[in-house]
Amino acid sequence: MSRTNTLASRILYEDNHYIALNKLCGELVQGDETGDEPLVDAVRSYIRIREQKPGEAFVQVAHRIDRPVSGVVLFAKTSKGLARINDLFRRQAVERTYWAIVEKLPPKEEDTVEGYLTRNTQQNKSHFSQSKRAGAQAARLSYRLVGGTTNYYMVEVKLLTGRHHQIRAVLAWLGCPVRGDLKYGARRSLPEGGIDLHARSLAFTHPVKNEPVRIVAPPPETPLWKIFVQTAGEPLKR
Repeated sequence: MSRTNTLASRILYEDNHYIALNKLCGELVQGDETGDEPLVDAVRSYIRIREQKPGEAFVQVAHRIDRPVSGVVLFAKTSKGLARINDLFRRQAVERTYWAIVEKLPPKEEDTVEGYLTRNTQQNKSHFSQSKRAGAQAARLSYRLVGGTTNYYMVEVKLLTGRHHQIRAVLAWLGCPVRGDLKYGARRSLPEGGIDLHARSLAFTHPVKNEPVRIVAPPPETPLWKIFVQTAGEPLKR
């Protein structure tokens, strides 16, 4: 079965203006130097075939996540929808919630962390500090501890700014890197690939329909995620 045909089972939300999918770890959202097929192209092909369009369907990325991360990604199906959702993101009017399995206990059960991120484009990595440096961007997020096992802990993170690798860099700075995230100090990679960071949900007021929208993505069905989802009191499926 082709990738395009399997996308239907991963659609989390769709209307005339938007389509949201549950991205798998390792999937590329937009094209890059690897030449791998990005998810945006697969969604474009899926809509063209499903709706029997004679030409290419309009599909543009509205919200993307890093390649090793799983969870909600949002695409716009109209230029009007794209412009309006981009404005919501610019105004920080979209609530972005992430789940992360980390290697160490966070310093506090709940906290808001503010500081600055400096991006190293050559290493494709960001450095977090509470001291401002040249070229640094203000970064802010909040987190709360959800649960723990003998070796790992789960935190829920709400992004209050959207910076390059923000969650990964801040959690590493706190001394609790994301499980599997070698780039930010994790002890080892994951056998299944990717990292244990999951874009759990997006919530916003629909910029065209003016109605509340909450898009929720179930996490990967690995044994450790299943343990933590039970701890969080949330179902694996929507």
